Amino acid sequence: MRASAALGDELRDQLGSPTQVRRLDSSPRSRVWRAELNGATVVIKQAVDGPDASLRFGREVTALRLASRADPPLVPAIIGTDPCRRVMVLEYVDSHDPPEDWVVSYAVALARLHAATTQDDAGALPRWSPPGQDDVSAFLGLAAELDIPASSTVSAELDGLLDRLRRTSGHALLHGDPCPGNDLYTGSGLRFVDFEQASLGDGLIELAYLRIGFPTCWCVTAPPEPMLRQAEAAYRAAWHTATGAELEGDLADACAGWLLRGDALVERAHRQGVDHLARIPREDWLWGTATARQRLLHRLGVVSEITLDHDRLTALGEFCAAMRSRMLTRWPALAPLPAHRP
Repeated sequence: MRASAALGDELRDQLGSPTQVRRLDSSPRSRVWRAELNGATVVIKQAVDGPDASLRFGREVTALRLASRADPPLVPAIIGTDPCRRVMVLEYVDSHDPPEDWVVSYAVALARLHAATTQDDAGALPRWSPPGQDDVSAFLGLAAELDIPASSTVSAELDGLLDRLRRTSGHALLHGDPCPGNDLYTGSGLRFVDFEQASLGDGLIELAYLRIGFPTCWCVTAPPEPMLRQAEAAYRAAWHTATGAELEGDLADACAGWLLRGDALVERAHRQGVDHLARIPREDWLWGTATARQRLLHRLGVVSEITLDHDRLTALGEFCAAMRSRMLTRWPALAPLPAHRP
């Protein structure tokens, strides 16, 4: 479909006909064009047909409108929408390469995004969905395949983790897929794009991306520890500035929650209905900048380290360290995650 056809009569009457149209790279879930409308450069985005296309379109438009409260801006402005065609016309954001210490400005912008919503926005977007018992069963199944038996203490700690993640009551505006590439660096600050999976929840779930290795992203990186600490401190300071409150919650819980998600080893189109952790002993596969085993090895290391002095996840941390050691024994050539984004 051409951008002019996607735009539809109503938006063309309102905004004019697009010219200088160029198709942009996008996920299989959408079609995206860059175009000129009345002398202004815009982005035209259409959610592709599918069982959840209307839901994705609605979530993105709602999230963009909620995020537009931030000043200075954190998202492109909405110029027009056509819900029937699932089309939105957005301000074009001219961006440049991220700085070397991009994780710091990323963390500040992420905190400001999370702070854009309050408890008064409950119901505007779906609640974030935590991992469940099936995820725990798959994780323990993989451990058994690696000949690392789980003690009753580990199982109890995992049950407690699930309970705490289910009870998180945060009202932060979660991007849903805050990956490198969905953050645009401009002369006036960072802008986020692609909010198709936006939800409301605990901001620590996405702050954990920096440490756990961007679990939903093709472009996975592991920044150096000093830069991670600087970015996490910057997030906490920005959150306090935006909300007037200290950041609450447990980053270790958030990281451990991502470790349990086997779906976070494959791209979104392949996430439903398959136990991807069960594939690990028999196969490795490349997704973006790292393989599945590399990603899992990194996450096990993060959880084992972040739980060293944790009063509720100590046994899980030791369990993860044993799993990581067994993986390195079985697959000694596994390399660390890239330290820099491409």
